[in-house]
Amino acid sequence: MVNARDVKHAPGRPKTDRLDVVWLAKLTEKGLARPSFVPPREIRVLRDYTRMRIDLIHERTRYWQRLEKLLEDALIKISSVSSTLITQSTRAMIQALIAGQRDSRALAELAKGRLRVKIHALIEALNGRFDDHHGELAAILLAQIDGLDAQITRLTAQIEALLTDMPDVHPAEPGLADRSGDAVSSAMDTVARLDEIPGISPEVARVILAEIGLDMTCFPTAEHLASWAEPSPETVQSGTRSRGAAVGKGNPYLKGVLGTAAVVAGRTDTFLGERYRRIAKRRGRLRAVVAVSCSIMVIIWHLLSDPNARYHDLGADYFLTKIDREKKARAHIRQLQALGFAVALTPAT
Repeated sequence: MVNARDVKHAPGRPKTDRLDVVWLAKLTEKGLARPSFVPPREIRVLRDYTRMRIDLIHERTRYWQRLEKLLEDALIKISSVSSTLITQSTRAMIQALIAGQRDSRALAELAKGRLRVKIHALIEALNGRFDDHHGELAAILLAQIDGLDAQITRLTAQIEALLTDMPDVHPAEPGLADRSGDAVSSAMDTVARLDEIPGISPEVARVILAEIGLDMTCFPTAEHLASWAEPSPETVQSGTRSRGAAVGKGNPYLKGVLGTAAVVAGRTDTFLGERYRRIAKRRGRLRAVVAVSCSIMVIIWHLLSDPNARYHDLGADYFLTKIDREKKARAHIRQLQALGFAVALTPAT
């Protein structure tokens, strides 16, 4: 199996189906068609489960959005007071509305925890025109959400069972040894090691393993893995000039979890968080997400290549401590002197 993009623009490619097959066979025979990455069967089975789980989560989100739209149609503005509908308090209010309760004060008293400080706002938000047909439609939507919750829980348990029974390394060729030469850990231990990376949760780690596999011998370097996963922008060269281009399409499931991990890591006081903030300040948040996603893929390659490796954070002050302080001071002094100032440095106490 090869990527059609590699042979689409090859010179001499015929246009008929029969000659096209002959041309592809010749390209493969001469080694001009690179083989595509095909993970082992265990990883492909795991990938089917993780992708189905992601699809069901997206579908559940759409049902929550439909329910919110239905409440808005009935002038029930719970989402303007509560940040989300997925709480015990809002669920109890919606079920009370379905059961026939229309008193906004009685509905607001169902609030729990920190939402109780917003009782007066809830009374106004729950004073709408919710009637029986809204209740029937809301009950249907809640039933769909509950069914999806049960299916997602079932898939999560099945994914954990598959990872428990799965060995850590799947050699790409028979007799191919592990890179480190040491005993390998289980797949669940690998998930725990990936969980140490800022922004990556166990759920995200499972999806990543299902998409890239456990055997990194398919990717000679970390740059190969990042290029295959497409979290790195392409380079377009014309003559002696080079410019950056947009990232490729890549794997939508892998890019989705990497983007989520990058955004979460950007909120932490770690090396990845500082890297995100530095790039976002200069080039925008989208480019910062791509850069941090690429850094995460490099880290993952090193962790999967060596089963004994553990993640060690460089620290949020890495970019400040690695610079030459004297060189930086001389540069600032030259700039101030160019503006006509006399500079005398005094060490801070």
